[in-house]
Amino acid sequence: MPHRKKIDMFPLINGTLFVLLCLTMIAPIVHLAAVSLSSPLYAQAKLVTFWPKGFNIEVYKTIFNMGNMWRSMGNSVIITVGGTLIALAFTSTLAYPLSRPNMKGRKWVLRGILVTFIFSAPLIPSYLLVRGLGMENTLWALMIPGALNAFNVIIMKTFFQGISSEMFDAAKIDGSNEAGIFARIAIPLSMPVIATIALFHAVGQWNSYFSALIYIRNKDLLPLQVLLRNLVVEEEANMMANATELATMLTPEMLKAGITLFATVPILIVYPFLQKYFVKGAMLGSLKE
Repeated sequence: MPHRKKIDMFPLINGTLFVLLCLTMIAPIVHLAAVSLSSPLYAQAKLVTFWPKGFNIEVYKTIFNMGNMWRSMGNSVIITVGGTLIALAFTSTLAYPLSRPNMKGRKWVLRGILVTFIFSAPLIPSYLLVRGLGMENTLWALMIPGALNAFNVIIMKTFFQGISSEMFDAAKIDGSNEAGIFARIAIPLSMPVIATIALFHAVGQWNSYFSALIYIRNKDLLPLQVLLRNLVVEEEANMMANATELATMLTPEMLKAGITLFATVPILIVYPFLQKYFVKGAMLGSLKE
């Protein structure tokens, strides 16, 4: 009797599930693009799914012609890049000494960090501190207060501890001090965790708007997310006041879709460039001996 070959269904099922998962992530972006490029009548009636109806680019003309939009985009870029660099500097310089076994009192420092990990500072004391330091109504208020995260410190400390101690000993024999070991050995070998922390912190900084609502009063310093929120609120108010002009005006649905894509696309463009640093850092981090 011929032996039937057993078919392994796991790769097929696993691949199908991952494809469906990818589609659930791409579908909202496609839907937003279709709504932003559709006619106001179709968008208001919610008749648009994944393909524009009544092609219309007035949303993007309106967005691109706003001078304050580009100024807010520049503010968000400064906050994201500057905040990420500050966070990496604070996190790495704190995590490295905590990973060294010869540091005195490191257990007490770690316990203090764990306390901040469990209990966060209340809003009003945080605001009073920022105002007392003179950072209110400046971009520093959006970069420095959230630069140090206990979870990131613990992750980077653990990674530093995984680096071969023989490399540190060899560097000391060659006459290098702790600062030289940190800059020439620890940091290059820790690129995977640095790239990961940088990516997540940058995404968080780019999408954050609550801190700006609290600390920023100058409209010229507003980040992109706050400006877009204000535009949506104002457009909804105008829509309610001019409901009879639906065929010629931008609907809140179209504006929301357009500005959401406008705020999301930059971070999506940056990610592929960060991907190569993940690969490069992984290769460097694989050198253990």
